Amino acid sequence: MKSVSCPNPECPLFEKVDEGNVIPYGFYKTKAGKHRRRRCKSCGVTFCSTKGTPYYRLQHRRRTFDEVAALSVEGVSKSAISRLKGIGWNTVSRWLERAAACCRRFNDEAVRDLRIPELRADEIRTIVGGKDDAVWIFATLDVWSRLWPSTVVGRRSFGNTYGVFKDTVSRMKQVKSPLIVTDGFDFYEKVVRRLFGVACVYGQVLKTRRNDRVIKVERRQVIGAKWKSEEALVESEDSSRLNTSFIERLNLTIRQATAYLRRRTTCHARRKGRLEDQLEIVRCHYNFLRPHRALKFGSETRTPATQAGLVTRRLTFRDVFTLSLVPVSPGRIIYLSGDVESCPARAA
Repeated sequence: MKSVSCPNPECPLFEKVDEGNVIPYGFYKTKAGKHRRRRCKSCGVTFCSTKGTPYYRLQHRRRTFDEVAALSVEGVSKSAISRLKGIGWNTVSRWLERAAACCRRFNDEAVRDLRIPELRADEIRTIVGGKDDAVWIFATLDVWSRLWPSTVVGRRSFGNTYGVFKDTVSRMKQVKSPLIVTDGFDFYEKVVRRLFGVACVYGQVLKTRRNDRVIKVERRQVIGAKWKSEEALVESEDSSRLNTSFIERLNLTIRQATAYLRRRTTCHARRKGRLEDQLEIVRCHYNFLRPHRALKFGSETRTPATQAGLVTRRLTFRDVFTLSLVPVSPGRIIYLSGDVESCPARAA
């Protein structure tokens, strides 16, 4: 109970943990069984164990909610989820909105203080509403941990290019001369120069295609001396030359995990907000829940967040969704799965 906070905004101990003001206050019954109620001794407000989480006033089992979220990140459309689970389409849509809001908050608070020696950036083209309404999904990637720190959806403009890099930089620790590689999109160079100046090594990979086949690959050093680039590649554990293969593989993962982005599909997004919501769920799942095969060490396969030191174990959707019950204190992440457990945010 010490790690549970009072959800009443008028309470003097609102969202404060370890104050001892929240105590057990009986149980309440639902179709799924018996659940705990709690009471704040400071303001006298009573609340259920799911208050402040996506499970609040849920008329189904929490496991069903988790399964809907899990299906959505496997590229299954809302209509297919509705048929598989026997739940109304509107209910599935409403649940995914709740899940997206929680994942967005989790991503913003948990993805911090990253050490990114190698950074990649790229964009995916898709449509929203109709074929004439093209939007781009900008994404960045930390090569060493395979972490996906930031994404922006919008026009292929300087503002959105700057926005995704600015968000990534705000989540980074100071790294001496990070190696940054992108394709030849014009705004990348302008943004990198503005945010990093000469305190980085920046290169571009330009591919020439003919009949949908790559016939020529040109690697260009843009910022930094050639010897700095060679030194950064020698120190790299993943790259032997300038490349965009890691971010392109992330693009494929995003397409496979998002029904809106499948090719030749009727499931394209009708609204930009729906696409952004789904990408937040996919990003949370990719970083914290899904083991990455490139991060296998002996019998252990880590998630990107585990490799980056953000968490000490692989999370579940239950961990992410119940996190809304309490605020995240500086320097730690609090999990609530069954018994209350808190652990340091950084791996030892």
